[in-house]
Amino acid sequence: MLHDLSALAQGDAVRRGEVSPLELVEHYAGRADHVGAFVTTTHDLARAHARRLTDHGRPADAGPLWGVPTGIKDLHPTAGVRTTFGSAAYDDFVPDTSDDLVVTVEAAGMPSLGKTSTPEFGSPCYTEPDVAPPAVTPWDTSRTAGGSSGGAAAAVAAGLLPLAPGSDGGGSIRIPASCCGLVGLKPSRGRISAAPRYGDPVGLATAGTLARTVRDAAALLDVLAGRRVGDPFWAPAPSGTFLDACDRDPGRLRVARFVAPVIADVDVHPSSLAAWADASALLDALGHDVEDVPVPIPRDAVADFETCWAVLTALSTAPPGREDRLRPLTRWLSERGRAVSGPEFGLAISRLRQHAAGALAALAAYDVVLTPTLAMPPVEVGALRDDADPARDFARQKAFTPWTSAWNVTGMPAVSLPLHWTDDGLPVGVMLAARPAEEELLLSLAAQVEATAPWADRRPPGW
Repeated sequence: MLHDLSALAQGDAVRRGEVSPLELVEHYAGRADHVGAFVTTTHDLARAHARRLTDHGRPADAGPLWGVPTGIKDLHPTAGVRTTFGSAAYDDFVPDTSDDLVVTVEAAGMPSLGKTSTPEFGSPCYTEPDVAPPAVTPWDTSRTAGGSSGGAAAAVAAGLLPLAPGSDGGGSIRIPASCCGLVGLKPSRGRISAAPRYGDPVGLATAGTLARTVRDAAALLDVLAGRRVGDPFWAPAPSGTFLDACDRDPGRLRVARFVAPVIADVDVHPSSLAAWADASALLDALGHDVEDVPVPIPRDAVADFETCWAVLTALSTAPPGREDRLRPLTRWLSERGRAVSGPEFGLAISRLRQHAAGALAALAAYDVVLTPTLAMPPVEVGALRDDADPARDFARQKAFTPWTSAWNVTGMPAVSLPLHWTDDGLPVGVMLAARPAEEELLLSLAAQVEATAPWADRRPPGW
């Protein structure tokens, strides 16, 4: 079946004329969404895009993913397509223009089959929007796909899309990657432009990639990466393509590792500890030097992160007269954010910058850092959400994902790899992070790990 092929293999089949972009679109459009992957489907638009690709012919500069379908996370405005931002307050909103990520994906010759599900404004680490069914992991459809890129991850893991972009402000690519058994790559701050909205003044969030293989994730990063005039910060250009980096020997690396959660009073599930220990042994067997280090970010950074997170939530407002449609968690976080004064917000950002600088200095001698991705396997739908007590909801989210946001603070690239599985068949990711702008090294190592302990042939029920 076509969906058994990697995204790059599908792109290669298009290049050789063995399959057309329209045939790929029709194949994926015919697959049933049993995992809550999409809020809105755009099959007819994808068909029209695929026909245009065929009519105009393959450009000389076409990339390896030309003709390969994907989906767009429902946080990205898409011209003429309902875009809800995961919120009932925007359940009928249709933008007039697309943001740059959407335009970039379209220009790369990748038809979009629809808007992948996300929680309200992308805030929670689970995907249970009021405008669509919960996004669930295909490995056990009673359990969450994670968030906030849960729909994208569910779609890729269930074979409804070959790969997909996501976004990540505190783990929102890596969390669903772990829950769904995927590669989830959050690139460096500034690697992918946030034009034209620049909605995150703190610098925590970035777009990134979700895929079944490291090479697929790298190829999509090649599509998305790039600087725009006006970007407030950017990463230096890579030495070549990120896909080419996957074929390089990373050499012998110094690997820092820690397992203590950045957030206090978190119980770590044995499967997360086992995944981390097994990954440590694998890296050691590959010839890398693995060393224990103290947690590089102090726990008082959590309060500053929460202040910034609350203010960012408050910036996402409902249309006038629709405030009552916002979820209790969003209203609670927004109230916290509106209570923060301008100077308090500025000081919180300043302290996060200082925490980041301290962490980068502490880790400067190391090439990569190894931690678990999550504190536990994917939990049942509804286990984190608590509309009656948003503070408890937020506390549960922190306990679920006590490591990922550290690398949003530092701006380091980080990837979750599906290296472990529980006895009952649930995926458990491990996370590797590299110095800022060193995605090439990170991808080189991730590809080496994948070659040693491959996972792409695993198939969830219903595949």
